[in-house]
Amino acid sequence: MNLLLLHPDQRLDEHRWRLDPRQAGHVRTVLGLTEGAPCRAGLLNGPLGEGRIESIDNNEIVLSFKAISHPPPPLGLNLLLALPRPKMLKRLLIDAASLGIKRIVLVNAWKVDKSYWRTPTLKADLLREKLLLGLEQAGDTVLPELLLAPRFRPFVEDDLDAWAGAGPRFLAQPGDHPALPHELDEPATLAIGPEGGWTPFEVEMLQEHGFRAHRFGTRILRVETALPALVGALMRLP
Repeated sequence: MNLLLLHPDQRLDEHRWRLDPRQAGHVRTVLGLTEGAPCRAGLLNGPLGEGRIESIDNNEIVLSFKAISHPPPPLGLNLLLALPRPKMLKRLLIDAASLGIKRIVLVNAWKVDKSYWRTPTLKADLLREKLLLGLEQAGDTVLPELLLAPRFRPFVEDDLDAWAGAGPRFLAQPGDHPALPHELDEPATLAIGPEGGWTPFEVEMLQEHGFRAHRFGTRILRVETALPALVGALMRLP
């Protein structure tokens, strides 16, 4: 945890915030802070700043907060991600939030196991928890927007264009395709398929909506490896 991310329901008054049990445990056992000590903090969807430990009473820690700066700039990349295995999804959401991706759609695909859509991992509070962990890791405060699209074709036909907006659209796809561009400095959308790959029908539909297939080397990568590698190569990180 590189940032104590303060939520609205933790606010006591204009300047004081009560840490939740996880944060309090981190302050005591990892940071080893005592009363009066400064620490790095930020307000959810708000500024970064300096916290100061006002009081420690058994398991309750109260922190004051002073806003100092804006959160880091977002990465100008929309992520269209075929729903991965539940355990992998947790790590991918943390990574995506850490990288600064602010708009994510988890979409169905033919090779996505249908049981993945019934997993408890897709509960809103659990998804939000992973995104928050990514923000804490990166020292960011702005929560990404996450949408679920359990029906591929209706999403692509009805919602994709409005969601993706302007800018180039890239489809990560093994095969005889042009190499992926590097270090873009304009907004873009990246589609990453399931570990079995997109089907020809899915590729064709995405291409009809402006996506261009690109290869990324000659190796077949797991999605959890491909995401940070693709993002790091494609975008100029802020």
